[in-house]
Amino acid sequence: MSAFLPLTISPIDGPLVFLAGPIQGAPDWQAEALQWFAEHAPALAVASPRRPGPRRDSEYAAQVDWETHHLRRAAGHGVILFWLAREAVSVPGRAYAQTSRFELAEWKVRHERDGVRLVVGLEDGFSGARYIRHRFGQDCPGVPVVSALSTACAAAVELARTAPGA
Repeated sequence: MSAFLPLTISPIDGPLVFLAGPIQGAPDWQAEALQWFAEHAPALAVASPRRPGPRRDSEYAAQVDWETHHLRRAAGHGVILFWLAREAVSVPGRAYAQTSRFELAEWKVRHERDGVRLVVGLEDGFSGARYIRHRFGQDCPGVPVVSALSTACAAAVELARTAPGA
């Protein structure tokens, strides 16, 4: 298993799981997911966009490029795991999970069009969860929509087994 260093794009063998979901205002659910993968699927590559320390405006473009590269890699050869954790801390001037909601809609459409492998996890208390569950049930009944992070991770491992290059 590997979590990638900030802004480094490294070659990846085999399927990749990308951890998509809120960072700003969210608990560090990515650390919990990485621990789960280390214990249950240590050979599986995992990309986490969460970086230590404060966010720096000077790294914004490189961070977005890193995330885009790894999201596309996971879409073609792995799984995108969305974990939509409930808000832990309000960030003034920012709607909670604003980027994650945009990305979820983008990858929902790509699943419908291209068959991208997705897992969606919704923690109790995430605002808008009822709508997301309903829409995925209507449009993407094959996408696992779960309510526990460990269940989301396990579903991602199962889907990764069906990815090209697995």
